Amino acid sequence: MSRPMPTAGPEPLPVALLLPGQGAQHPGMATGLYGHDEAFTGASDEVFAALGAEGGRVRDDWLGERPRVPMDHVTRSQIMLFTIDYALGRTVESWGVRPVALLGHSVGEMAGAVLAGIFAVADAARLMLDRVTRLAEGPVGGMVAVAAAPDTLAPYLRGGVVVGAHNAPRQTVLAGPEPQLGEVIGLLREQGIVCRTVPASTPFHSPVLAPLAARAEPAFAAVRARPPSLPLISGYTAAPLTSDQAADPAWWSSHPAAPVRFWPALDSLLRGPDLQLVECGPGRGLTAIARRHPAVLAGRSRSLPLLPAGPADQAEARACLAAARSALAPDIA
Repeated sequence: MSRPMPTAGPEPLPVALLLPGQGAQHPGMATGLYGHDEAFTGASDEVFAALGAEGGRVRDDWLGERPRVPMDHVTRSQIMLFTIDYALGRTVESWGVRPVALLGHSVGEMAGAVLAGIFAVADAARLMLDRVTRLAEGPVGGMVAVAAAPDTLAPYLRGGVVVGAHNAPRQTVLAGPEPQLGEVIGLLREQGIVCRTVPASTPFHSPVLAPLAARAEPAFAAVRARPPSLPLISGYTAAPLTSDQAADPAWWSSHPAAPVRFWPALDSLLRGPDLQLVECGPGRGLTAIARRHPAVLAGRSRSLPLLPAGPADQAEARACLAAARSALAPDIA
């Protein structure tokens, strides 16, 4: 009896990297890869080395069971999201996979800027430290994910609470200071609108941060910014980042206070050729969003995470990365 021929897998597609931002962080994220995967460890250490003594403290809080500063604090979440996004991007590249485009969400755009060759990683790491040090002085506030379209939420917005991110057709993030944000959440829940608090004690993507964010402009002006070497779809404009924007310190410094337009940016990315989307960061939030897009629902494009959906043991994180490598680079898996 003849043996059946093996079934071929799906045809490979060009790869685009999705780089998550605030809200994707959680304790222990990606720790199972550090010291285990050479490319991931080396890229992470580039960031920690650039930060000097603070880099050691950030790394210890990330890897330690009793961190001195919790992961949700602005001085930890932002830098570690940047670090993990960047390190996973370099890990994918180490498999011989060359992305054709990048799309970052919030701080993920800074990691994308390094992967696109706009900033040297050491410069970007120091810019991140400068940014979070300033933002730590900001007003107490936060963000909340709401199961509604942005335009339907306009009647509830008040007291500096704004649409901070448009993630999907019915997935909006509101941002603002406390106690005003809590009051808006109360109004929404009274109307039966589902709300979920995003892990953050800082009102990212809210105008209340604009004065602090603007103070980072001289730091951006002091480093070299190159034109992007591959398309970086901006989560702020939903269009490819231009050379003029890449060179504009005011553009980069404005990001913590500017609204994120992730769904329009994803739509812009997927209007072109079919793509294999790869989520390079902790969790699977962007994968879940991408799988709602018509191009992915129809099977033309695909979406793949590199890590588990949330907190997991080190073995599970390694297994997820290995499975992704087998899918993306089967010749070296």
